[in-house]
Formats: sequence, C-alpha cells, structure tokens
Amino acid sequence: MTKLSVNINKIATLRNSRGGNVPSVLQVARDVQKFGAHGVTVHPRPDERHIRYQDARDLKNVVYTEYNIEGNPQHNFIDLVLACNPTQVTLVPDAIGALTSNAGWNTVKHKDYLKEVIGIFKSHGIRTSIFVDPNVAMIEGAKETGTDRIELYTESFAHEFGLGNLKGIEPYVQAAIRANELDLGINAGHDLSLDNIRFFKENIPGLLEVSIGHALICESLYLGLENVVNMYLQKLK
Repeated sequence: MTKLSVNINKIATLRNSRGGNVPSVLQVARDVQKFGAHGVTVHPRPDERHIRYQDARDLKNVVYTEYNIEGNPQHNFIDLVLACNPTQVTLVPDAIGALTSNAGWNTVKHKDYLKEVIGIFKSHGIRTSIFVDPNVAMIEGAKETGTDRIELYTESFAHEFGLGNLKGIEPYVQAAIRANELDLGINAGHDLSLDNIRFFKENIPGLLEVSIGHALICESLYLGLENVVNMYLQKLK
C-alpha cells in the first residue's frame, strides 16, 4: 500500500500559540505511529514559527518508523538534517516568510545546486526527495540531480478536485508515468485530504508515500486523531 507520513507541523503551531508544551509534538509523534502511520514528517522553517530545530532533534529518538524532514536546503537546514540523520530529506524551495509551500523546484535551472546538496545527503545514507510540480520536464530534470524520489506538489489537483474537475489529475498521471520510466520513486503532498486521497492514490501509478498534515489535523478535531489516521490507511490500501 501507499505509506502515510503524518506532518505534525500544525501541532507545533498550536503549542507555540500558547507557550509551554501542550500539545506535545513528541507525544503526537508517538501516537500517530501507534495508530498505524508509517512515518512522521516535519518541516522546520528559519523563523521556527511551528516546528523548531530542537523539535527535529528531539524527534530523532522518538520516530521509529520513517522520519522525513522537509525544508529549503540552506546551511542551517543541511546541518540539522545531518545531525538528525532521518530516513528521508525532502527539499522544498520555500521563500523566506512563505506561509506554506507554493511551488516545486525548477530542476533544470537549479540542477547543479540540487545535485551538490543531494550528494551531501546521499553520502550520509539519507534518502532524498525533491518537491516538484507535475511537469514532465521537471521530472526529467529531477532525474539529472541524482535524487532518489520526487514529491508531487498536489495543491493544483486538490483545488480542481474540489471544483469537481476530475481531469485535474491528468498532469499528475503523466508525471508519474515518466517518473516510473526514469526509476524515480514517487511521493506526494499538499492539500491531500480524506475527500480526495483515494481518487489520487488510485490514479497515480507507483505512488509510494503521501505526507499529510493540515487536512489530517483539521479532520482530527472532529473525528479524532486515531480514527482519522486509520481512515487514511483504509483509503491508501
């Protein structure tokens, strides 16, 4: 089945809004794994407005499934990832101060930079993935960087699906087909939810992993965290 990695950034956002350690990022990481999630994702940003760098370090001893750290590979981020030695690092071209991730890499323009950074992580045995738009040229460019996987940026799909336009999946299908031809692993994330995840999974050949945070945490406010994790697992079978 497609693996579920739970992004716990929103737990840190709630904690930081009040100070202290409630809710506990570490406890939620323990819980989602106990409930059956295959991994935990965090995306620390330079301003530490949700996940802090220390959270990422502390989670190293808590995550016993797959640990995925996302972020823009600036020097501090590279140092953090090497110190944490996660299962996977996902490179995201976030602008400083961006509210959320809003675009994939131009893998042609930034090929040399990505190749250098990916080489660092792979030399330490860390699986690499890069955030990309569903564009065949960007998939082909990703292959040239030496990355192990791509993560398809799914905001456009989710938006079109919400409007009832099922054809919004088509660029993702073509991107996935090309990634499979190039022997690139396929992850996906951004605005995936209980409403759209089954349709996405059923139409994307070779989908290995999805990383879901905002929707999953919001849905859990109504349905409960354990229940929601298991609902995703059922839809990803």
